[in-house]
Amino acid sequence: MTIAADTWTLATVPRAPGDGMPWGPGGFLSAPEPARGGAGADRPLDDTTRATGPTGPSDTTDTAAAPQPPADSDAPSEPAEPVGPESLFDDETATGTTLLRLAEQHATGVLLGDAGAVYLLDGEVVHAESPASPTLDVLLAAAGRLSPESWQDAVDQAGRHHQVGRFLVEQGRLAEGELEICHLGALFDAAYFALGPGAGQLRFRHGAAHWLGPIRPVSARTVARESRRRRELLDQVCPQPRLDVSPVARRCGSTATASCSARQQALLDLADGVRTPCTIAHLLGRPAYHVLVDVRRLAAAGLIGTPYDEEPLKPTPLPTWLGHAATAEEPDVALLRRLRDLLEARL
Repeated sequence: MTIAADTWTLATVPRAPGDGMPWGPGGFLSAPEPARGGAGADRPLDDTTRATGPTGPSDTTDTAAAPQPPADSDAPSEPAEPVGPESLFDDETATGTTLLRLAEQHATGVLLGDAGAVYLLDGEVVHAESPASPTLDVLLAAAGRLSPESWQDAVDQAGRHHQVGRFLVEQGRLAEGELEICHLGALFDAAYFALGPGAGQLRFRHGAAHWLGPIRPVSARTVARESRRRRELLDQVCPQPRLDVSPVARRCGSTATASCSARQQALLDLADGVRTPCTIAHLLGRPAYHVLVDVRRLAAAGLIGTPYDEEPLKPTPLPTWLGHAATAEEPDVALLRRLRDLLEARL
């Protein structure tokens, strides 16, 4: 994956796990090349990266259009620096892993991978995004705490100063505590995907800042530990990782749903064999990891599965009345020759 020194556009990379859509137009993470000296110069990395989740042929998302951050951000134009393809979880004790190494250096910028982005400020994680995970505004809207219009207004007024979070609190649209709790949930949810085994080639852009602004920084070690704990929990519930990225559907004949919670029942209603768990998370406005846990639990109970889990169809036996007519026999060569001679004689 390459990047030019004077542009914010990353080359197209493989699509993110659990999602069938590229993240942003023209590739995984992209923005128009900044016009030197113009109003659109130095736009933030994530100005068009709000995830809408994977969509199948029959599912649509009713969430509002992604809010557009302001065009006159003051992010630097230093090119991204490759930091190695290793996973952050290959060796939890190694201090040389990417995120921990950046934390030790008190780095400020954004760590980019195939599955998302993690923003750091003085070595602490302040924000994370992934196309597999619903964004903060989607979660707030689904909870009835903030309308898409109010969110967009906050982005328009405070995004250029990287203070959207502070603006929401100062204007009384959200309490500081509820914003912190909701943001931490979105941060850990996106970091689970952005820093997972599918992170691929990682790059770090020094000095980049998110227009949301710092809300409640978290140590890099805490983020890495929590992501690892969540992965282990999923394996304990049901060790079938392909459930996380495959379309899911209610199993045929599974009617024992009386013990399902309301959240699990809502998930079952959307499991049509086309939508993936991450798609369902966007439709429900729930953190994607919470949906993965419910999918694994329902799979362990035999209530949900993937189309690939179905047994292959057995060949239908031929009816007995066909007898020898259905069996392959040697052709009557003499008869075929006589028919050929007759046809030739008539021509």
